[in-house]
Amino acid sequence: MRELKLLCWNVNGLRAVANKGFLEWLHKEQPDILCLNETKAQPEQLPAALREPEGYQVHWSNPEKKGYGGVATFAREKPRRVEKDFSSQGIKFDVEGRIILTEYPGFVLLNVYFPNGKKDETRLKYKMDFYEAFLRFVESLGKKQPNIIVCGDFNTAHKEIDLARPKENERVSGFLPMERAWMDKFVGSGYVDTFRQFNQDPGQYSWWDMKSRARERNVGWRIDYFFATKNLGPSITKAFIMPEVTGSDHCPVGVILRLP
Repeated sequence: MRELKLLCWNVNGLRAVANKGFLEWLHKEQPDILCLNETKAQPEQLPAALREPEGYQVHWSNPEKKGYGGVATFAREKPRRVEKDFSSQGIKFDVEGRIILTEYPGFVLLNVYFPNGKKDETRLKYKMDFYEAFLRFVESLGKKQPNIIVCGDFNTAHKEIDLARPKENERVSGFLPMERAWMDKFVGSGYVDTFRQFNQDPGQYSWWDMKSRARERNVGWRIDYFFATKNLGPSITKAFIMPEVTGSDHCPVGVILRLP
């Protein structure tokens, strides 16, 4: 059996978190795969130590607009396949650098930074369109690749237990009925919320509003997830949140995966 540690973190700017001990944290944790969301940096804007840390190869999906969005997957093992352009499969959102697919022996990993819909109705529509296109894509992918893991900032708290103040946020993007209904649909298509396989406690969050110093009071939202296809569920031996890790308004989330 091989055991893999997979971590995912919305760093809210890789250059910013680099100044807060990111590389030291990476080498201490030594994940087999690390998925970053909201990198806000092109590789050429980064020093070599950050662009390709020792022991890792890094795959980037960058937005056309600099200083915005972006995802990166750091991997110890060279993926069998890397895919970043999904326009031919109905996801015409590559200009914002939101998805990287990497394939390894036994599973496919999707690192996704889902849109935020809080700005206005236009962005909310964009978010919902992205959701629907993504669901069509993974349903199609699942016919060829039965073992799929999806991680990232979904920008939606799925259930009331997943945020500190559900009643006050029922009309706020990130907890709207239609966003939560899409999460239901996604789970219903054959995915399990890995964290909730192990932990049913309230007060488990991955994002806190920085302006109101909500982290100090643990008034947060759980919007960063690892989902896995049901058949992979038994191979996930642990799922966790790392609120002790600072440097961003999000904290890392992770799973331990055991495969033959």
